Amino acid sequence: MEDDGRHRVLVVEDDGLLRTTLERGLRRAGYLVDSVSTGGAAVTTARTSGPDAVVLDIGLPDADGRDVCQALRAQGCAAGVVFLTARHHTDDVLSGFAVGGDDYIRKPFEFAELLARVAGVIRRRPFMVALNEKEGEEERLQVDPATHSIRYGERTVSLTPTEFRFLSCLIARRPEVVRRAELIAAGWPGAAHVGENTLDQYVTRARRKLAQVDFPQTLENVRGVGYRLQ
Repeated sequence: MEDDGRHRVLVVEDDGLLRTTLERGLRRAGYLVDSVSTGGAAVTTARTSGPDAVVLDIGLPDADGRDVCQALRAQGCAAGVVFLTARHHTDDVLSGFAVGGDDYIRKPFEFAELLARVAGVIRRRPFMVALNEKEGEEERLQVDPATHSIRYGERTVSLTPTEFRFLSCLIARRPEVVRRAELIAAGWPGAAHVGENTLDQYVTRARRKLAQVDFPQTLENVRGVGYRLQ
């Protein structure tokens, strides 16, 4: 990997022409650039390249960009994430922030605005050292947005989309306490109302899925606050 002091940007966009345009423009602006067309490739590339910012399309062929963002956060990626979206509904925008995004820009856009937003998320994003980075690869709890699954060691288990979003949020924030409202916002983006009983049911389901991959840590209930994955 190049290391000459320049910031690195990962572009995740399935439209070939737009991806090439973004790649060329960011390089002219002085960034090191990696570009991929799928969510699965984004997670793999981020793990090895360590980007400072990610320009992430929401509508990808293999995964929702918001699920990809959660997967990146779950594997310890601290890059600033700028969502690209053709959607104009406020709920779509807010759901991107709920899953760990830092900014968004609506298509079509002026490239100068994109550059300003990329520079902004790099400037604002604090330095983070993820717990997962301290663990060996074989000990890391991994999430895959393309297959909606978690993997630990040699064991893999499939998840529903809601289970995936719910668990990814907990893994990304581990070992912090995640408040119930934050879990609801991450698990059910744009939902008008999710009852307490529904959340509790998904906690039970999450514990069951973690047990199926023999994950040794516990999903703890912090009474009156939320939940913490140890």
